[in-house]
Amino acid sequence: MEFANTFKALSDPIRRDILILLKNGRLTAGEIVENFNLTAATISYHLSILKKADLIWETKYKNYIYYELNTSIVEEIMLWFSELKGGNDEKI
Repeated sequence: MEFANTFKALSDPIRRDILILLKNGRLTAGEIVENFNLTAATISYHLSILKKADLIWETKYKNYIYYELNTSIVEEIMLWFSELKGGNDEKI
């Protein structure tokens, strides 16, 4: 995982809100747009940044594209923060 892309993606509150929406399950872009006072193009831009950071993935089913939270990346970030917080004095 490349932390630079991950933290860039997480730096925006709209993208963090999208991740919170997706924690409850997959959604289409249209369903995500319904939760914001933003255009579909703006949400699409945010989704592309989240995909580039591997925080979400998309799956196609019939005429829809569904977005899902990539929990393995989220767990990796949480593990890294946990190690950082733990104050492990191990030298690299």
